[in-house]
Amino acid sequence: MEFIEARYSGRPHIETYGNGGFRFTGGSHAGSLLLLPDNVMAWEIAEYRAANSECFSAVLECPQKIELFIFGSGARLIFPGKAVRDLFKARNIRLECMNTGSACRTYNVLLSENRNVAAGLIAVE
Repeated sequence: MEFIEARYSGRPHIETYGNGGFRFTGGSHAGSLLLLPDNVMAWEIAEYRAANSECFSAVLECPQKIELFIFGSGARLIFPGKAVRDLFKARNIRLECMNTGSACRTYNVLLSENRNVAAGLIAVE
């Protein structure tokens, strides 16, 4: 079996997660994290219950094309409400929801494939 090193085309990928934060290419962050095509920023959401349409405004207003947004909902898989799902659908952005660990792994794989992906990751302990 041959292993091929993943390439991330200059965008930061998640190296580790847990203990309430993330380590990614070029930095680390305590708390939830939003990874956009042109920016990595703190995400002011500490738990899935706070996931309302305002939390996703940076994603929905991003000038770069996002085909897929991965929502890492914390330790458990939780789906955002219908209003949030409708906002993504109206902008033709696929919304995939999974727990944060799965979201980190999926984000890295899609990033290595040069996909137009973004992620919002709720920090886990």
